[in-house]
Amino acid sequence: MSFYDYIKTTFEKNKILFRNFSSLSLLQISQYILPLITFPYLVRVLGPDGYGLVSFAMAFVGYFTVLTDYGFNLSATKEISINRENNYRICEIFNSVMMVKIILFLLSIIIIIPVVLVFSKFARNYEIYFISFISVFGTVLFPVWFFQGVERMGFISAITIGIKIIWVAMVFLFVKAYDDIIILVSLNAGSAVLIGIIGLIAVKQNFKINFYLPEKIQIKKQFIDSWHYFLSNLSISLYTISNVFILGLFANNTIVGYFSAADRIRSAVQNITSIAGQTVFPHLSFEFKRSKKIALNFIKKYIKTVGSFSIIMSVVLFIFADEIVLLVLGPNYMHSIPVLMIISVLPFIIFLSNVAGIQTMLNLGYKKDFANIIIIAGIFNLILSFVIVPIYFEIGTAVSVLLTEILVTSMMIIFLFNKNINIFVKVEPTT
Repeated sequence: MSFYDYIKTTFEKNKILFRNFSSLSLLQISQYILPLITFPYLVRVLGPDGYGLVSFAMAFVGYFTVLTDYGFNLSATKEISINRENNYRICEIFNSVMMVKIILFLLSIIIIIPVVLVFSKFARNYEIYFISFISVFGTVLFPVWFFQGVERMGFISAITIGIKIIWVAMVFLFVKAYDDIIILVSLNAGSAVLIGIIGLIAVKQNFKINFYLPEKIQIKKQFIDSWHYFLSNLSISLYTISNVFILGLFANNTIVGYFSAADRIRSAVQNITSIAGQTVFPHLSFEFKRSKKIALNFIKKYIKTVGSFSIIMSVVLFIFADEIVLLVLGPNYMHSIPVLMIISVLPFIIFLSNVAGIQTMLNLGYKKDFANIIIIAGIFNLILSFVIVPIYFEIGTAVSVLLTEILVTSMMIIFLFNKNINIFVKVEPTT
């Protein structure tokens, strides 16, 4: 290949990455940035108690989102990416994945109804939990894993943003006080379902995917192939959404509101870099299939650029925690300041774990080892949370999250080093 051809090929490859990054960025705007427009308004209108109740409900139904996703955001994305030129295989993957998700959603219904109605913690606000659960159906319908796999996120970004813009307007129009919490969760659920339906229509019309009932062997294959990814995501939930859930078991909604509001600020910053992570995953899946050295060198450049940005964001969160909380949350959330300072380093720590674990370990086939690390971390977080959260409440939750994420990142990097894989050093070509 001539130098000109190499430059041309590199440009075309990066153009695809840039296009997908832009499209995924637009999609993330609809899912994360647009809700942030209403965030300062909602924390003030609902107060720490109301915002804490909504956050606890979201954490609760989050378990069902993890169950119905079943790790397909990684396994199906990778499988679609590898088979992107085989339309028959893509149809087979799509229909079998959707069937598994529907089966798991039906199982979720069987679980949530008795839990909400029997336990008083949930029963006194049963409408909020049942309505919030409807959003899980929206995530079942929305095949974001398919669009990431074919690297064509642009099909749904514009429509999704349009729906979220309407959602923002309706929040400001109809959510005026604490008593409007049911309206808020209804808007959340309705927008999720609508986006899911539009996603399915886009798949049908633009990719010639025929919907049909897959064979049992294909359904079984998806259950088996994604099992380790599901265990990983389930274990991750033990130190992500479980933190709010566990805190809510030992503390009132106001304290949950203090932690959730600070964590929302942290996640908003972190989601900026997560856009890049979701963009490069299918690209790296394809690159690792072609050349391990090229893929690892790409990862090194990725760490240097996006990693530097995440460090800066973490430093800004720590230094200006007081100002950020007062500006975004208001004076009623002063207890959120120390929480934000503790978790301010997470955007960088989680970025490194994403690179070492998802981008590298999974693409190199170490999914079982990846799952084991996550399971260990999940158990560690559960034990630590049940020890310190009943005593230190929101501060204990923040410390538990931080220590767990440090453990995850350290174990993944050490594992790669033991496999003679250094994601921080450029791989020189063999002569």
